[in-house]
Amino acid sequence: MFGIFDYVKLAVGVLAGLFLYHLYALSIGYPSAAREARAGYVLIAEKTAAEAKAAEMERQRNAAAQATEEHRKRLEAAESQSAKSEITREAEIRGYELILSQKNRQCVADRDDVDFVNRH
Repeated sequence: MFGIFDYVKLAVGVLAGLFLYHLYALSIGYPSAAREARAGYVLIAEKTAAEAKAAEMERQRNAAAQATEEHRKRLEAAESQSAKSEITREAEIRGYELILSQKNRQCVADRDDVDFVNRH
């Protein structure tokens, strides 16, 4: 059916088509290579984003722990200061009561009255 020249023309056409595809692929880059490069880039970008997110979470956790520790220290200092002022106040009350008892006077104020005066 086909002559030898027809087969030669067919082979030349196939080779020309492959050559043109090769030139096209070289001019825009091989699509499979571009896909692989993009896939690799996506993996690297996702990894970098995950590492940045983990680092930010660790930074926030460390900052929260530091803030909690500072708050605990301030609370302890405030509690010790409150205890010292309570001791001082109680000593002053006892001193005033002693002075009153030495002068044969009485303080008719009860504990509720003393607490009211201390609060206001």
